[in-house]
Amino acid sequence: MARIAVRSDRRLWLMVGFGFAAGLPLALSGFTLRQWLTERQIALGAIGLTANIGLAYTLKFLWAPLLDQVRPPFGLHRFGRRRGWLLTIQPVLAGMVAVLALSGGGPLWGTVAAAAMVAFLSASQDIAIDAWRIETFPQRLQGAAMAGYVWGYRVAMLVSGAGAIAAASWLGWNGSFLVIAGLLALGTGVTLAAAEPASTAPPPVAAGLAARARAAVLEPLREFWRRAGAGAILAYVALFNLGEAMAGVMLAPFYRSLGFDRAAVAAATGVPALACTMAGIATGGWLVARIGLARALISTGLAQMGAMAMYVWLAHSHGDHTVLFATVMTEAFVQALATASFVTYLSGLCSVAFTATQYALLTSLAALATHTIGGFSGFVVEAVGWPAFYVLAMACAVPGMAVMLHILRRFPPAEG
Repeated sequence: MARIAVRSDRRLWLMVGFGFAAGLPLALSGFTLRQWLTERQIALGAIGLTANIGLAYTLKFLWAPLLDQVRPPFGLHRFGRRRGWLLTIQPVLAGMVAVLALSGGGPLWGTVAAAAMVAFLSASQDIAIDAWRIETFPQRLQGAAMAGYVWGYRVAMLVSGAGAIAAASWLGWNGSFLVIAGLLALGTGVTLAAAEPASTAPPPVAAGLAARARAAVLEPLREFWRRAGAGAILAYVALFNLGEAMAGVMLAPFYRSLGFDRAAVAAATGVPALACTMAGIATGGWLVARIGLARALISTGLAQMGAMAMYVWLAHSHGDHTVLFATVMTEAFVQALATASFVTYLSGLCSVAFTATQYALLTSLAALATHTIGGFSGFVVEAVGWPAFYVLAMACAVPGMAVMLHILRRFPPAEG
């Protein structure tokens, strides 16, 4: 009966819709954008630097307090604080994707500026959706809500990733991006169908903005820093994704250099990759429960590092489609496998008193490598070539593994 009640909970279906709205813009400032720029014959160095566009997702905690403290503009506060901000952001986000779609005939800086605005607005939408989820669902349903969000998010990434790339073959890039803009506009319907959480009255302002900033940001940081091994733990979190940051940013031009057309890329990164990602998430969760978090971190970390050898194989495959599918599917599975263990570890690091803030800061730190160091990957490729670049990406995963082993020996995570 409980399972039936969960499935019939209208709020969970709205969470799927919110996940879809949140996932659509991501590829438009990431892989799909880089595929488009690759076909425009943009230099590899410039394409690599587009990774910095995603810094908005890493730094969104900086302006998140504004969505808590400032009421929505244009009279939209009548819909409530969470829905009001979503109804402010979502139409502008859809419009900016339309601007991005029409920027192809202009200079590169126009496309990059539009993509940066898409990333900023998308990150802002994420803040409001996360707040709506946390304030709407009781603790016992938070897991189900997050699962619904992930499913909607992953389907949306398939649509704006492989789907948009495939659609560009018959609609052109402008038409493909305009379709995504239209789908994003439907996100306002999800917001209007949702109910404003009951406990979203703005916090009292008597303490002043400086005091609220200290309570929201400085206190969680101080609490974390007082722990034994805090420095090493933060170093591991920052280094965890370094190898993947180097490898992943340049995938679109890498596939293009091997002669794969957009249809082949869309086919490989579409449904097969999505299925492998979902399987990896499920297997990673089972592995943590089966062998414990510490051993799961070690085994999945080694698997993630080893899987990058597939890119070296692909570089020497002379455009073999079978190797392309094998590489994409293996990488999708292993990355999801490692992420399941890593997210479990991050969740255990959060103090009950500061769960939301500490988790946001830790996940922002984990994404930092992709949007900073990853931005220079194009220049590295130009200097050393594709096979050596992916060997170097594998080597970049070694420091994170070394710090992780040190932490597990000196400061092991609590199990169970």
